[in-house]
Amino acid sequence: MRSRACTCCFTGHRPEKLPWGSDEEDPRCAALKQRLHDAVESAYDEGLRHFICGMARGCDLYFAEAVLALRAERGDVSLEAAIPCPNQTNNWPEADRVRWRQILAVCDLETMVQDHYTPGCMLRRNRYMVDHSTLVIAVYDGTNGGTRRTLEYAIRQKIPFVDIRPVEE
Repeated sequence: MRSRACTCCFTGHRPEKLPWGSDEEDPRCAALKQRLHDAVESAYDEGLRHFICGMARGCDLYFAEAVLALRAERGDVSLEAAIPCPNQTNNWPEADRVRWRQILAVCDLETMVQDHYTPGCMLRRNRYMVDHSTLVIAVYDGTNGGTRRTLEYAIRQKIPFVDIRPVEE
């Protein structure tokens, strides 16, 4: 089991909530990915070595890729996939499922939060991540949804978070 003291998790938006949608060629997306990379590197500099990702489409996968890039540079970094249920990717576009499988294949740890889908399984996955972390990195635009609920839970648990806006103003 990884130490909570050296663990960071992530929450963020899916493509539908991002101004560029799924167009990762958009310069705003590239800028966000750089800010995510910088936040992961900063967490590393603070002593965090284990990173938990909820493996959702969009920002979660950007985060996972930033952690994997850091692992390639530093070596002593681990990535955990916190999967809400076995059929998480069932209704995703094929390209996203392929990307998910590629990332999952190189994760150091896989945690299946529950063995079947229920309406609350994403919330349960998010709470698992916060409960096992000492820092949350979030891509959050201020709107209602799972990212907001995860940050509210982190605040109630007194877990600090780094708030990254999808687009810098």
